[in-house]
Amino acid sequence: MSESDLAPLTTGAPVLVTGAGITGRAVLAALAPLGVAATLTDDSPTALTALAQQGVAVMDPAGAVERISDFVLVVTSPGFAPSAPVPAAAAAAGVPIWGDVELAWRLDAAGRFGTPRRWLVVTGTNGKTTTTSMLHDMLVADGRRSLLCGNIGEPVLAVLDRPAELLAVELSSFQLHWAPSLRPEAGVVLNVAEDHLDWHGSMDAYARDKARVLDGRVAVAGLDDPVAAGLLATAAAPVHVGFRLGEPAAGELGVRADKLVDRAFGDGVELADTGSIGVAGPVGVLNALAAAALARAVGVAPQSIAAALASFQVGAHRAEVVGMGDGVRYVDDSKATNPHAAQASITAYERVVWIAGGLLKGASVDELVRQVANRLAGAVLIGRDRYLVAEALSRHAPDVPVVELVTGEDSGVLETNESTESNDVHVTRVIEVGGRSVSDAVMAAAVGAARELASPGDTVLLAPAGASFDQFSGYGQRGDAFAAAVRAAIG
Repeated sequence: MSESDLAPLTTGAPVLVTGAGITGRAVLAALAPLGVAATLTDDSPTALTALAQQGVAVMDPAGAVERISDFVLVVTSPGFAPSAPVPAAAAAAGVPIWGDVELAWRLDAAGRFGTPRRWLVVTGTNGKTTTTSMLHDMLVADGRRSLLCGNIGEPVLAVLDRPAELLAVELSSFQLHWAPSLRPEAGVVLNVAEDHLDWHGSMDAYARDKARVLDGRVAVAGLDDPVAAGLLATAAAPVHVGFRLGEPAAGELGVRADKLVDRAFGDGVELADTGSIGVAGPVGVLNALAAAALARAVGVAPQSIAAALASFQVGAHRAEVVGMGDGVRYVDDSKATNPHAAQASITAYERVVWIAGGLLKGASVDELVRQVANRLAGAVLIGRDRYLVAEALSRHAPDVPVVELVTGEDSGVLETNESTESNDVHVTRVIEVGGRSVSDAVMAAAVGAARELASPGDTVLLAPAGASFDQFSGYGQRGDAFAAAVRAAIG
């Protein structure tokens, strides 16, 4: 990629930036040295006013739509769907649209920050953050200069002025949709299951956006996931590498005799013991294999991979044990914001009291419940789409006791022990939750109900399968509320 690929970014060129959050501010900072005439738009009048007071040129979305043809480029934050008014107007007017990752890729590849970095990119429905963190640790353990960025921590644009050889980049499907030029050194699709269909419009569109990480030099995908495996089979990259939980074939990484084994970049090289991986269950092994595949693609030594995995600690709200009491383990996997992630979380444990619900974003939970029904000791349902989980439990796990938490106006917690069976949905018990801090009250009631359902040896697992914004500010607040409720309950 050359300077010609930055053609719209000439001095004085009118560029529209959408989004006043962290990403939008990073875009403005990256554009400033280029001398373009940047204008920012956002749905929040408060955010626009605050930026205007800082000297930023701003415009409300209606004005941006009306004057879209005045701009030579739109640089959008990833939360803006193609159907949003400003991107839709830009597309209709033929104005190019770049995401912040596309801008970062073009600036880096054109040498604006020195020698271009080699990008190692991780995407998937589940496990992105853990895998990217493992990868970064492997690179650092090998003495490589690596920066962790993207959908984890800082935007890529915010780190490009720092010295590095490699970028360990987590990218969401939103970011990839707006990054058509991306050609990483190596990229992995961990898995693909229903998620964000309300944003992408269809499962095919969602999968196509994920597949963009496979257009570089080395394409890596999870072979145990049929959609990811299919994307790998048609990937544009010259080098294809798969990983699986079983014995690896040539060109794959896998498991043999409780060892991670590389048959893609080595002839059966042993990389690490599966028992050294600090993430429970098969998902931890898969994440480690994916990270190792990207690390091996850039020559990381086996001993560095082993050392990184031995010291790796799972991040907050990602299968994090937050308490033990009366023989029951309490695990915060609030980051399991879709059914695929929740399924992976539940299958790491033998018997689970499952706290689930929230915003399902158009995804079905039937297959999830069907797969984990034999592990469920009980279910406590919260959030707006809890009834969809209840319906799936009625169909596929009718003998599992179900507690439904309903938010109400009362200041206390009201409950009934009467079972309710309407529209073929069986709920063993309904608890109505009210009070000034509904989020805390909901989680306190959920943990209390889960304790009653749990027996010694069980795991009370917050793995909601949905987003949190109906009752919480984000998955972090939801997980914090769970941990606080556990501490209050077990002392």
